[in-house]
Amino acid sequence: MLNRMNHPNHPNPMNDAQTPRDPLLLDHDYDGIQELDNKLPRWWVWLFNLTILFAAGYLFYYHVLRKGNLMAAQYQEEMAVGARVKTEAMQEFESTIASLQPAKEQDVLARGSATFAMLCSPCHAPDGGGLVGPNLCDDYWIHGSNFVDNVRTIWNGVPAKGMVTWKNTLRPRQIYEVASFIYTLRGTHPKHPKPPENQAPVKTGPSEYE
Repeated sequence: MLNRMNHPNHPNPMNDAQTPRDPLLLDHDYDGIQELDNKLPRWWVWLFNLTILFAAGYLFYYHVLRKGNLMAAQYQEEMAVGARVKTEAMQEFESTIASLQPAKEQDVLARGSATFAMLCSPCHAPDGGGLVGPNLCDDYWIHGSNFVDNVRTIWNGVPAKGMVTWKNTLRPRQIYEVASFIYTLRGTHPKHPKPPENQAPVKTGPSEYE
């Protein structure tokens, strides 16, 4: 059965000019859907007006009077503060390198092992036996054999031989952790150790062609 409201002989009373209408109803409708002309809440209107006032004040303060720093200037200031903090931390660490001793705490060594696996193993092999970089498990050291020498080598790098200067990438704490872990590799037996690289050439006497 057809709904009487939809029957052609029974027009929708909302569209009937004789039917009393709500004064808030607007004159237009779409498919029988009409719109109410409700006023916005006063708090919403005041909030909207405040945003306009804030925008005008912001524009005048930052772009006309130039009293405050814009985002780019704030970024530069924060970067300068960060660089200063980094420099102070690096100087403090460098002043203590000579007295450092390898850590023995398992949590420190575990963090050092993770750093070694991620950053050092591509050149020194996961077990420290050496690939492009030297073997870290034997008693032959190119840049000094004690722990302090190892820390300094990691800290300053060896750019001439392709080793990264890690002080520009890692925090002092991370360098201390990975140096402590490397110290534990001494005396271990990697599966494919790289031959020692600090050996002086063996003198074999004059060549038969000399």
